[in-house]
Amino acid sequence: MKLRSMLFVPADSERKFARAQASGADALILDLEDSVAPLNKATARAMVQSMLAADAARPWSFWVRINPFHTGLTLDDLSAVVQPGLDGVMVPKANGAADIVRIGHYLDALETRSGMARGTVKLVVVATETAIAMFNLGSYAPAHERLAGLTWGAEDLGAVVGSSVNKQSDGDWTQPYRVVRSLCLFAAAAAEVAKIDTLYADFRDPAGLEASCIASQRDGFTGRIAIHPDQVETINRCFSPSPEDLAQAKRIVAAFDADPGIGTIGIDGKMYDIPHLKLARRIVAAAG
Repeated sequence: MKLRSMLFVPADSERKFARAQASGADALILDLEDSVAPLNKATARAMVQSMLAADAARPWSFWVRINPFHTGLTLDDLSAVVQPGLDGVMVPKANGAADIVRIGHYLDALETRSGMARGTVKLVVVATETAIAMFNLGSYAPAHERLAGLTWGAEDLGAVVGSSVNKQSDGDWTQPYRVVRSLCLFAAAAAEVAKIDTLYADFRDPAGLEASCIASQRDGFTGRIAIHPDQVETINRCFSPSPEDLAQAKRIVAAFDADPGIGTIGIDGKMYDIPHLKLARRIVAAAG
């Protein structure tokens, strides 16, 4: 399942859902949490059920962000949306892997009720939105069988720790958030799941988004959250290997495959070893 671009869509807006489907995003996340007012939660669940029931081929995967445990709405959300057509659930404000185990038990029962194969519904976790979560990031490895990716968030964490801002005057993250971002990246790498960077809030700043995505991909993230359809093209482009990078990666893989016993190989005067091979295989896999 490709998770290069994951676009948030308010679950109670048919208009925004219709537009999102044409965005080119790899995944749409129908949001039952922050973008839906408390009085509209039940209506939003019913709308998601209707969207899932529409029997149409989709070039994108269907995800739902549920409400976190402390709201008391988690099981109601899951009970409403776990049905054929659902590919995954985004779990906000998780405190660690124990929360994923708990949700996994719920999904086991709900998939059975819905006639779905066990393990159909995957999970992406927003792994850094509570203070205790920062000390439990290592708990996601080895990965739960449903875990497909980890991402991080800045807004809710700021409310928890009491930070007044999360960006410096130059637009870079302040020190606490740089730490959070890096730890999430390492946690996803340790669990061997998708490493999904957080959203870029200013959807009217395409140049800033592109620069941020280039830095994100450089650092090792494999995809990004989008909050507006106009962000998707930039995210997809930045998190896809260039033709030149893909061609070179294929050359490296082919050279090692031709001589499996070798640990180092020279191509065009440059030496490549096993870490280069691992990276090349990732690039080839990312290109599909």
